[in-house]
Amino acid sequence: MQNKSIYLFVFLISLLFACNQKDVLPKPEAQLALKYEKPTYTLLDIADCPYQFKINTATRLKTPKTPKPCWTNIYYPKQKATIFITYNALNDTNLKDYLRDAQKLPLQHTSQAEQIEASIYKNEKNKTYGNFYEVEGDAASQAQFYVTDSIHHFFSGSIYFDAVPNYDSILPAAAYLKKDMRHIMESLTWK
Repeated sequence: MQNKSIYLFVFLISLLFACNQKDVLPKPEAQLALKYEKPTYTLLDIADCPYQFKINTATRLKTPKTPKPCWTNIYYPKQKATIFITYNALNDTNLKDYLRDAQKLPLQHTSQAEQIEASIYKNEKNKTYGNFYEVEGDAASQAQFYVTDSIHHFFSGSIYFDAVPNYDSILPAAAYLKKDMRHIMESLTWK
């Protein structure tokens, strides 16, 4: 009987010291660590279109579903996303309409967006002026822009992913594409 009580005493003492371990901490949530190659750019000069700009060489051009002159889609296979490019010639009366539509487009995402940030773009040398909109949250489009010379040309673009928007999941790809969109704006010249 005494052997059993010694074993029980040793067992209880070891149990007491075994419970003196550090607190268990929850495992942190995993972060998606997508890394994309540094982009290289080439000049896109579409015949019969009054503009040219540089695009990422990792992209493919696609014809829009409803093709219009000088409209194109720039597809990113790795990111499964498209930048939709539109071009419209200006006349004496339609600049206000295009500006209103371009400025209204980001607001269509306000129900899903956490934040929409606009930044003014101006390049006197290329005669390109416009706005760049960054959308944060589960919105359908993560970025949009327009550029105009205010006399002859109105050029715009917007990103859309081939998936239901989940901001946390597409964040690395969206950041990469936003940089490319800014590069399009900055390299755009009128012919």
